[in-house]
Amino acid sequence: MPQSSRATPFDDVDAEIATAIGQGIVGLLGIEAVALGPERVEVRLAVDGRVHQPHGVLHGGVSALLAETAASLGGTLAAPAGHSVVGIELNANHLRPMREGVLTAVATPLRVGRTVQVWEISLTDESGREICRSRCTLAVVKRTSHGAPMDGRSPG
Repeated sequence: MPQSSRATPFDDVDAEIATAIGQGIVGLLGIEAVALGPERVEVRLAVDGRVHQPHGVLHGGVSALLAETAASLGGTLAAPAGHSVVGIELNANHLRPMREGVLTAVATPLRVGRTVQVWEISLTDESGREICRSRCTLAVVKRTSHGAPMDGRSPG
């Protein structure tokens, strides 16, 4: 009898992206990919004392990090073969505080062009309340043979 395989969020995703999920700051904070695609990315993060600012609520920089991570993953998937993306602008409107729970970021493209992409990201708590609304602009750049952008910048 053939074995059935269970689908994962990474089935149709470039191995480089799947590997990147567990590395660097993304891995350190335990950011988890829920859905990855060129038209929608969903990632989440547990909010606890590790990501608080001194007043005991989610640090705005962590919201910005999660937003840019979601946009960069989607942007990489939407980029043409042999290309990647780097963040060139990020706007984050912090709408309400969050102390604990799961923060979910959903990124969708507003524009996917040959040289520039613009993504909108909504960050919500477990009740669906919007914690932050963000917009991220990405430059589309050629990759070198080892996967890094040719201009030496690290991807978003």
